Amino acid sequence: MSIKVVICDDDSLIRESLKILIPLKGDIEIVGEASNGQECIDICKSKEVDVALVDIRMPEVNGVEAVKEITKRTNTKCLVLTTFDEEDYINEAISYGAKGYILKNNSPEQIANSIVSVYNNTIVMNENILGKIQGKTSEPKISKYDFTDREIDIIKAISEGLSNKEISKKLYISEGTIRNYITGILDKTGLEHRTAIAVNYLKGNL
Repeated sequence: MSIKVVICDDDSLIRESLKILIPLKGDIEIVGEASNGQECIDICKSKEVDVALVDIRMPEVNGVEAVKEITKRTNTKCLVLTTFDEEDYINEAISYGAKGYILKNNSPEQIANSIVSVYNNTIVMNENILGKIQGKTSEPKISKYDFTDREIDIIKAISEGLSNKEISKKLYISEGTIRNYITGILDKTGLEHRTAIAVNYLKGNL
């Protein structure tokens, strides 16, 4: 089954290029395109979309606000694809639930691979992007919390991009127990979602 993708970018040339090139690099189907964040939100609400590929700076509704609304109102996973690597954009997009943040200088094959990774619940970021993540996703420092061995196992598994079902198989515990552990980890750290847990771990805060 193809991964259903919507492309959101205010540059029509980029949209057309991605529509042609990305499906050649993987089992990906482009099911829609948008020139601004509001159009992307509307598509994700009206169609079955697995991954939204979203630019940041766009008219009407920007990419950060689009990510916020799409994550809140749909099951679509958002992957930011942009030329801008400013810390504010990165931190806001991640805090609102973006599953990845990559730059447009990646090859079509790398972009396609990132789409597949996000679809499979793996967080994707360019190395230079990861180094700029700070603020809400890295505070408080979760290394100061006294995690149990099992909680650390869960954190590591989340950082590998594993779903609760996959963690269940790996650690031989029920999905309900895993959800309870994740709730406990979020309560201890003050973080808001599993993406923030993974980012903190990948930054070496554990």
